[in-house]
Amino acid sequence: MPAETFEFQVEARQLLQLMIHSVYSNKDVFLRELVSNASDALDKLRLEKLRDDSLDADVSDLHIELDADKDARTLTVRDNGIGMSYDEVGQLIGTIAHSGTAQFLQELREAKEEAKEGAEEGLIGQFGVGFYSGFMVADAVTLVTRRAGESEGTRWTSRGEGTYTLEKVADAPQGTSVTLHLKPADPDNQLHDYTSPYKIREIVKRYSDFITYPIRMTPEGTGPDGEASQDQDQDQEQAAPAPETLNSMKALWARSRDEVSEEEYHELYKHVGHDWRDPLETIRLQAEGTFEYQALLFLPAHAPFDLFNRDYRRGLQLYVRRVLIMEDCEALLPPYLRFVKGVVDAADLSLNVSREILQQDRHIDMIRRRLTKKVISTVKDMMAKNPDRYAAFWREFGTVLKEGLVTDPENRDALLAVASFGSTHHDSEQTTLKQYLERMKDGQEDIYYLTGESRQSIENSPHMEAFRDRGIEVLLLTDPVDEVWADAVGTFEGKNLRSVAKGRIDLDAEDTEASEDEQKKQGEEYAGLLGWMTEQLGEDVKEVRLSSRLTVSPACVVSDADDLTPALENMYRAMGQEVPRAKRILELNAQHQLVKGLNQAYAEREDHTALAETAELLYGLAVLAEGGQPKEPARFVKLMADRLQRAL
Repeated sequence: MPAETFEFQVEARQLLQLMIHSVYSNKDVFLRELVSNASDALDKLRLEKLRDDSLDADVSDLHIELDADKDARTLTVRDNGIGMSYDEVGQLIGTIAHSGTAQFLQELREAKEEAKEGAEEGLIGQFGVGFYSGFMVADAVTLVTRRAGESEGTRWTSRGEGTYTLEKVADAPQGTSVTLHLKPADPDNQLHDYTSPYKIREIVKRYSDFITYPIRMTPEGTGPDGEASQDQDQDQEQAAPAPETLNSMKALWARSRDEVSEEEYHELYKHVGHDWRDPLETIRLQAEGTFEYQALLFLPAHAPFDLFNRDYRRGLQLYVRRVLIMEDCEALLPPYLRFVKGVVDAADLSLNVSREILQQDRHIDMIRRRLTKKVISTVKDMMAKNPDRYAAFWREFGTVLKEGLVTDPENRDALLAVASFGSTHHDSEQTTLKQYLERMKDGQEDIYYLTGESRQSIENSPHMEAFRDRGIEVLLLTDPVDEVWADAVGTFEGKNLRSVAKGRIDLDAEDTEASEDEQKKQGEEYAGLLGWMTEQLGEDVKEVRLSSRLTVSPACVVSDADDLTPALENMYRAMGQEVPRAKRILELNAQHQLVKGLNQAYAEREDHTALAETAELLYGLAVLAEGGQPKEPARFVKLMADRLQRAL
């Protein structure tokens, strides 16, 4: 039968150009697409042979073969799979010319006109035309195929410009062979030399390493003609070179745990995690049913140096039937689990034509929720069964994991259950919120905490004095994110989380020996001083009052219960969000000699001018004590120097 020439429709020609020039961002993926098609063909042949034992097809050595010819500048991808008949070639390879093309292009134009973000990707996802990616790197493509069980094959050829030819051939082997007549290499345009064995190995290793079937290539130094050096003896000349298998075929996640050694898991982690150390924990997950996928995740032993950088590369490797689709799929885990490495292999997903961009898919959301819960439950098991390993994990990743307390309300309770914090209960060991509750004093209604830059600065804070004297445990939170999550969480198992540096805390209310009459009398005694200082410091404080949290220091500054702390204000400003400056509250220790003397001087003197400087210095000292600095440091230093001089 002579070759027949078919002409693409105008719309199909436009669509073909779109596929070649606009869809794929990385030209290397053409080989991934062709190898994936070949793997599908081998799967179909194996299934067909199981269904029909009389099928005349050899399934003893199913494989994919790559053949590069530097001189002819061709690359051939060959398989001995199911193959296609003459009619199937017209239907499957010619799908791009079907009548739906015009409608597709019309929808594409409308999407562009409406400037819908991501609309192109969504529409393109309707078409499976990975075969045409070969035209990105080739001037012409030749396909030769013969369906298993048939005696006659088919040849399809096209230059991707406007026409293609179909003809029947008598001597075609079973399976499909795609030969790309490659364009000249152009590194500036990301067009590499795809006859280079090194480049071919690199692409196969990156995208198709876990394909079930062997991907073979003739070793370097032997061409398709099979000629050998004349210096070789006759036996060597006649011996065919052993083909090189490029892929490992070791999809560890698809094998049972007892078939895989820890060393193999560790090697895979080092490959996907770009780490030279062994992982801390290996997590396996397999979902079956209407939507099937397998996952193999790793918890690193050490946090990478750039974990908190904005451009940190996060995400899992996403495979679809063992073909790499995305190197770093961020959609599979929330940002606070960005340190987790591993692979997810799904049976099927909604992908665009280039398999590079995931469409919005409920299956992705399902995977994300399941993987998130699995990682958190693994940390919980680690906490219960291997405290030392958990402590090492929390030391490296506790800070980033606590981001989830703010961003992931759905898993907040589970995260709180695996979180641990420094505490005044122990100098070095951390505690959980549940352990804190078990140690709470009778009558204590709140979980107390204090944030700061370091444990030492928190322990030395004036706010801690009354709690330390009464033996009330306080959580010591030193991570920047602690300022945010503590407010966001609010409660734990019915107990409020309260900062000891915010609001009015009256610990004497729980002390049966405290006298309400004494407190009332003290308030009346200092009422004049407190009102006068509130007026004097009005630009900086909203109120001056007596404190029940101080035992040693003369004064401290606290935030109102509903106000942002200075640290949180600074954090928002660093992120570019301008927030109004909240006035603080100055609390005085009525038992301190400085405060007593100031109150006496205020009562005895009519001229309070000199006392105004003392009030200003007292406020500045309170700000310094909590780690801040006075509004005008130079003025504060001058006032302090003058006072020291008078004391000599």
